[in-house]
Amino acid sequence: MTKAFAPAKINLTLHVTGQRPDGYHLLDSLVVFADVGDQLVLTPGSALTIEVSGAFAAGVPLDARNLVWRAAVAAGWTGRIVLEKNLPHGAGLGGGSADAAAVLRSLFGDDVRSGIGLDAALALGADVPVCLSSAPQRMSGIGERLERVWPVPQLDLVLVNPGIHVATPEVFRALAWRDNPGMERCDGWSDRQNFVNWLAIQSNDLEPAACTAAPTITRALDALAGAQVARMSGSGATCFGLYRSAAAAQDAARQIGAQHPDWWVVATRTVGVGCASA
Repeated sequence: MTKAFAPAKINLTLHVTGQRPDGYHLLDSLVVFADVGDQLVLTPGSALTIEVSGAFAAGVPLDARNLVWRAAVAAGWTGRIVLEKNLPHGAGLGGGSADAAAVLRSLFGDDVRSGIGLDAALALGADVPVCLSSAPQRMSGIGERLERVWPVPQLDLVLVNPGIHVATPEVFRALAWRDNPGMERCDGWSDRQNFVNWLAIQSNDLEPAACTAAPTITRALDALAGAQVARMSGSGATCFGLYRSAAAAQDAARQIGAQHPDWWVVATRTVGVGCASA
């Protein structure tokens, strides 16, 4: 039996820099991971099965439509997978990609980011390779070009999902511009404040289109107005707010949760980072 954790993937930035002839969009994004996520337990056996529990278990497929199933098949593994689904669906937090990456990490071990492990991740989807590691990474191209970013300060965040699903293709179709500038740099922060200043002038180029498709996302951003930086993650609908401390993030999460009891609201910290916090 093997236990695995699939941390939430957060796009602190997401710049859309172009579009390939085959329709895939080119991105430039700083990705970090949080200490909240899905849990998996893998037990070898003669047949492949998936069981799902957790707050967001409803609607999760239990067959080859699930990336977890396809990851196991790609690794040539059979057995029972128990998935505790703690992250909302279609939330811009990695979700199924993070779950699939957790399976690949468990089955391929240290070889997961090279050879057949990486090939399997690339075949499963553009977000799977970045989820093979919990370290902060600059993700570019269509998601296949990854660069470790170090050091990045540990961040105290509040994640807010207003309970809606936004289809990623719909958001990309609504983009006004597909040739936006990328990040000029993604390193060189001497301390946390320097990083926050840099982050504040970056963007998520999908945010305006997503807010048009689902105006409730604007309400989520408004709820995070007290944060140092508030932005949508991925293609939405989850938004994050960056706070000065864990206590400030926890207070904000309590207030937002009380005002919007039907929303998913959680205070969290990033993992796999390293930088002076001053």
